[in-house]
Amino acid sequence: MPLLPHFHGACRASFACIAFGLAALCAPALALQVCTLNGESVNPANGHTTAGKTGLMRCHEGEGGPLVREQELKNGVFMGVVRYHQGGALQREYSVNERGNKDGRSREYARGQLVVEETYRNGSTVGLARRWHANGQLRRVSFHGDDGQEKASAEFTPQGKLSELRCAPAPLLGPDADDATWCGHRSGPASVNLYADDGRLRGSLVHERGERRRSELLWDNGKPREQTETLAEGGSERSYDQAGVKRRERSWVLADGRRSTTLEREYHDSGTLVRERRWKPGPRGSELQLEQRWYLNGQPRDKQEYLSPDGTPARRDTRFHDNGRVAFEGLWLLSGRYEHQASGVHKHYDSEGHLRREEHHDARGRLTRERELDEAGRVTRDDELFEDGSRKAYSAR
Repeated sequence: MPLLPHFHGACRASFACIAFGLAALCAPALALQVCTLNGESVNPANGHTTAGKTGLMRCHEGEGGPLVREQELKNGVFMGVVRYHQGGALQREYSVNERGNKDGRSREYARGQLVVEETYRNGSTVGLARRWHANGQLRRVSFHGDDGQEKASAEFTPQGKLSELRCAPAPLLGPDADDATWCGHRSGPASVNLYADDGRLRGSLVHERGERRRSELLWDNGKPREQTETLAEGGSERSYDQAGVKRRERSWVLADGRRSTTLEREYHDSGTLVRERRWKPGPRGSELQLEQRWYLNGQPRDKQEYLSPDGTPARRDTRFHDNGRVAFEGLWLLSGRYEHQASGVHKHYDSEGHLRREEHHDARGRLTRERELDEAGRVTRDDELFEDGSRKAYSAR
């Protein structure tokens, strides 16, 4: 089979692609891009045709077609300005360095209107970056540090109202956004409202010297959705359902620049507290101290307390009947995250609070004795248990 002729980096016609099994590489709806440099035909995919050359390569859609691409070369290296056109209009314009990374001003257009403007340094966005809505209103402005990381940003609705705000320790977004005022850099804490594209109020923020102190997001019906408060020593978060009922809350403290959770609570959709967890901050992070749950009638359901008797990690379990009386008490020694060993005497109670059963364990966590009692507290069964599964009954007294 003869080889294909030289095609300047594209296919002459879709039938040729199919005939030679190259349909996946050719788009039948796209015409051949014909590229020239200083009046000479070149193929950007063939370095031999551009080696050592300098100038602006122009690529058209087919012979005599509209301009689709412009790219600068310097001594055979694609370096400098790059432009893409669509339908006769400029679509993108930027520059690349000798490494092929974006470097310098970059712009994007839609229907002839500027929609994105950024500055790059060796492939990373630096300084101010802007985006616009189709109506020409500023959509987003952000500031990026020398490391390319975004430091501050503000977003706006098509009507020009603030919709999002991220502050930095110093004002960075001017003159496009007044973050000096909005972020509390001028005279104490500053509050701003956030709006949705339809003009609806969707929340509010409070900043002081660039640090967020409070935030509130709203549901479409105007009821609170999320609330956050942050102080120097810690903060809290709360979330609500669309009816305005609090469903979750969390508190934390700040120590050595690290956030450590101290409290979590969960609520039923009726508003009743159903779960709580408490932690104690430590040098290796927060340690769980207490976990408890409640019935929907408000009575305690179960409780797990974490402690260290004689330096040994342990958990004391307490379960309750739905009338609030204790149903079970027992201690477990912990080894690892999931392994636990029964310790001491575990006790079971009836709904009236009478002790009805005891389970005795040895130092290895093995069950060694079982006792059952009646409502009056008299022992009705007293068995000693052995390793082989046998047991010895004592006389009930």
